[in-house]
Amino acid sequence: MSITVSIVAPMVDEAAELRRFARMIRRLTPPPHETILVDGGSADGSAALARALGLRVLASDRKGRAAQINAGVAAASGEAIFVIHLDTEVPEDACAVVAATLADPTTALAGFTPVIAGPLKTRWLSTFHNWIKTWYAPLLFRPKSFFRGLRLLFGDHAMFFRKADFNAVGGLDPQMMIMEDADLCEKLARVGRVRLIDRIVITSDRRIAAWGGLKANWIYFKVGLLWTLGFHRAADRRYPDIR
Repeated sequence: MSITVSIVAPMVDEAAELRRFARMIRRLTPPPHETILVDGGSADGSAALARALGLRVLASDRKGRAAQINAGVAAASGEAIFVIHLDTEVPEDACAVVAATLADPTTALAGFTPVIAGPLKTRWLSTFHNWIKTWYAPLLFRPKSFFRGLRLLFGDHAMFFRKADFNAVGGLDPQMMIMEDADLCEKLARVGRVRLIDRIVITSDRRIAAWGGLKANWIYFKVGLLWTLGFHRAADRRYPDIR
């Protein structure tokens, strides 16, 4: 693996996921250069548990995933940054996939293909919608950028990019509580291609389980539409937090 890969994982109140996450990190072959968890003010003992499991934890002085990821990237020493949410399971060779993908200098940002699943079922309809909006959202709302290589990825895609490129575009906007990942896609599309790769990750269906499939997909569509129209704060208010 010629490119060093740092994993950055934002977390808030993720104690229930931490043991599985730690086992997943230990199984990665080759291993990452480092793994940095960035805590955004957990009240369930997540930070203490993560440290007890041998994971490195930073405390973010600002709330929100954007601020947490910015802090993690600033602390990371790897050339590539691999952002994994605590409720996502990546394949054992994920770091090798990251390094091989970013070996292409025309690729600025990429992500895996997520399958949304829980303990009881796989959410195939939501998985399909998540997959197809990679293309239809930028085609409809950012057509010029689409034809220059923009694709719309989100945190559950386990996105990755070069630290140098992230810094060159100014990182994430810490004012954005959601859709910070889509904003980063737009920024990095000015540097190179944004790609969805043909490898699967499994991401939790906990939001869909809480909201129901139709409501969840309606919320995702509504929030995305508000973001494309520039109403970022309105989008924030319409995305309930689920743990």
